[in-house]
Amino acid sequence: MPDEFNIYCDESCHIEHDHQQAMALGAIWCPAAHASGIARRIRELKVRHGMAAAFEIKWTKVSPAALGFYLDVVDCFFDEADLHFRALVVPDKSLLRHSDFNQTHDDWYYKMYFDMLKIIFRPDAHYRIFLDIKDSWGGKKVVRLHEVLCNSLYDFSREIIQSMQIIRSEDTELLQLADLLLGAVAYVNRGLATSQAKLALVARMCERSGYQLTRTTLAREDKVNILIWNAS
Repeated sequence: MPDEFNIYCDESCHIEHDHQQAMALGAIWCPAAHASGIARRIRELKVRHGMAAAFEIKWTKVSPAALGFYLDVVDCFFDEADLHFRALVVPDKSLLRHSDFNQTHDDWYYKMYFDMLKIIFRPDAHYRIFLDIKDSWGGKKVVRLHEVLCNSLYDFSREIIQSMQIIRSEDTELLQLADLLLGAVAYVNRGLATSQAKLALVARMCERSGYQLTRTTLAREDKVNILIWNAS
């Protein structure tokens, strides 16, 4: 039987006029059969560090007091062979010229989502995609993204991308992990240095991955895969 995978997606500063220069999209993926076991190990890490099992991991919560915990979460990602991460970073949204390409910002956004996800997909596998609940995500938008992704893969019967749904990150450790890793990539690509704890997490990701997180990796890199997308 073809393999089945879960993909957990997050995004940062994707709105066109949000006064933020850089945008980032990211995804964690793993075999569907292993997702619950990985989530259980992350919950065990929370308890080991004196937190409630229901504690929500978020980049915005990173602090010096919890640094040891967050470093262990990053190490958990790298130590778990079944976990993979992909990020697409647009360094400067102000350079976008949508009218030149006869597109809206939403049209371009869907294209970027496909560019972020396309290296994950295999034609002989099945995927379920989970998106974090945000004010920007509505039912129509999810339906449209699912349609764009399937059409781009010629997956008109939806055998490859079987489903796409919105879920709460507070209930899903792997979505929380996507938030944390994408937060680190977005942070370093924005040139920020406001938190020593966050800088320590960026440094741990760089050390464990062997990458600077600010440059495009080889397309076949399947642990930490990054695309820096620059407007032409």
